[in-house]
Amino acid sequence: MALKQISSNKCFGGLQKVFEHDSVELKCKMKFAIYLPPKAESGKCPALYWLSGLTCTEQNFISKSGYHQAASEHGLVVIAPDTSPRGCNIKGEDESWDFGTGAGFYVNATEDPWKTNYRMYSYVTEELPQLINANFPVDPQRMSIFGHSMGGHGALICALKNPGKYKSVSAFAPICNPVHCPWGKKVFSGYLGTDENKWKAYDATYLVKSYPDTQLDILIDQGKDDQFLLDGQLLPEHFISASSEKKIPVVFRLQEGYDHSYYFIATFIADHIRHHAKYLNA
Repeated sequence: MALKQISSNKCFGGLQKVFEHDSVELKCKMKFAIYLPPKAESGKCPALYWLSGLTCTEQNFISKSGYHQAASEHGLVVIAPDTSPRGCNIKGEDESWDFGTGAGFYVNATEDPWKTNYRMYSYVTEELPQLINANFPVDPQRMSIFGHSMGGHGALICALKNPGKYKSVSAFAPICNPVHCPWGKKVFSGYLGTDENKWKAYDATYLVKSYPDTQLDILIDQGKDDQFLLDGQLLPEHFISASSEKKIPVVFRLQEGYDHSYYFIATFIADHIRHHAKYLNA
């Protein structure tokens, strides 16, 4: 599959690049960002996938999080895709910020008119890794995933739905129980229909209850002053409770004074890179 390079910038000895390609799953042109650390010049490196939140593109993480130095030091290739299909000319795709464009929610839609293009789950778990593995110096056996908000939800469900595929998972302020929050109810009813049992297949709190005994250490950072935590959109307590029942270890850090922004992410991003490097470089 042909890749078109959009940009390339040297950063901490490595290269921050952005590419565009024609996606088979999403049936549109998609962009993704990829950071190649200095170690990638001499051999294959582990791959760490970042999933961004509502309204974001591939640009938000690479320009705001400050992750490059830690990724360079630990020798990790970091990939950040866009958050939804773009320009599909679907009626209503641009009417609201939390549904449609910029709000793919990392599910495979089953309802018209979304099901043809809105297949972000298959894109980030299958098509994109295959593309990365074929075109860049990464080790396909060493792959991890993390994300923020909607992308934190995405990271958790990708790891929980694919035992053993990812070496580690972490999240910043993830939407932990979308079946029971306003964002999730809006998005899932639109993409997946009215049967709430189908929604549970993309809900981390339900997925962790049936996760097999495969080891998975989870790191979650949550700002205590996050407006969306206070509004009941994130519901981490539900996920923590379900994980505890299954005896799946979760390091949950409630960070005093922090909100939902990239200032919060930038503060703790190096911790998350270290968390993943511990497993990816083992």
